[in-house]
Amino acid sequence: MNPIDFLDNHTYRMVLFGTTVIGLVAGALGSFAYLRKQSLISDVISHAALPGTLLAFLAAAVVLGTDGRNMIGLIIGAVLIGTLAVFFANGVARASKIRIDTAMAVSLTIFFGAGMLLMRVITNGSFPGKGGIQDYLFGNASVITVADLTTSIVVGALALLIMLVFWKEFALRTFDPDHSTVLGFRARTIDTLMFTTIVIATVIGVKAVGLVLMVAFVVTPPAAARQWVRTLPGMVLLSAAFGALGSGIGAYLSIALGRVPTGPLIVLTLFAIFLVSLLCSPRRSIITRLVSRSRARAALRRELIGGGGGHGGEEGAR
Repeated sequence: MNPIDFLDNHTYRMVLFGTTVIGLVAGALGSFAYLRKQSLISDVISHAALPGTLLAFLAAAVVLGTDGRNMIGLIIGAVLIGTLAVFFANGVARASKIRIDTAMAVSLTIFFGAGMLLMRVITNGSFPGKGGIQDYLFGNASVITVADLTTSIVVGALALLIMLVFWKEFALRTFDPDHSTVLGFRARTIDTLMFTTIVIATVIGVKAVGLVLMVAFVVTPPAAARQWVRTLPGMVLLSAAFGALGSGIGAYLSIALGRVPTGPLIVLTLFAIFLVSLLCSPRRSIITRLVSRSRARAALRRELIGGGGGHGGEEGAR
């Protein structure tokens, strides 16, 4: 498909811009989850976003009597429940001998189970505007509207602004949590802000991509960016660029190739970026490491052979 024709179509533009914004925000903020070795947290958030959006839908439909599919309301519900799921997992890990990855898995299953129960209640009930609510489970980028895009941009920009304002605190808490506490930074407050921004980065993409695939948007760009850079600012910027680029290319290809789901193709595009980074980055790539090891072995072999030859010469002289 010609790129000009692609941009002339309103639906295609919404898909492209919407997924690009999601990829950019998720890539930037996912860097902190990656560096704190809590990449699974995005999976917890995305699955907890399901009961959060459904509770917000029910609150609007039953209590207020309005269309429960309002994007802002659904994001608020997803952020609240997603943040609750994160703190539940971390609280279980702190208060018991259960490891954080196990606690995250427990949190994920509990909240996702509650979401599936709420999904059945909504499906069997007569609630106004319940059509399309299942898109939050598997995602449907083609239903992104101008209002959805605007909301994603505003909410995503707010999350990025929080990251910039508390950059020093986030960095210290990520790399040296004990030192940040000594300096007077309240760990719980910083964690709340950090995890809230990661929650926002995750939930704004659930409608377009689905909770099953959203984890790739948060994890894959930082993993790819880490292969190229050594500094936190560089990693955040490059991760955001990878997220936006991979999402934009994947969205374009999904439409250009025909009836191909947008979310899975974006995930495959992000994986291709990660694979290239893993193989070709100048300092940390697999190829670079293989070459370095080969050179080290050759140097060691030369040293051993040279040392052995010199020792043999001495014995011969005696």
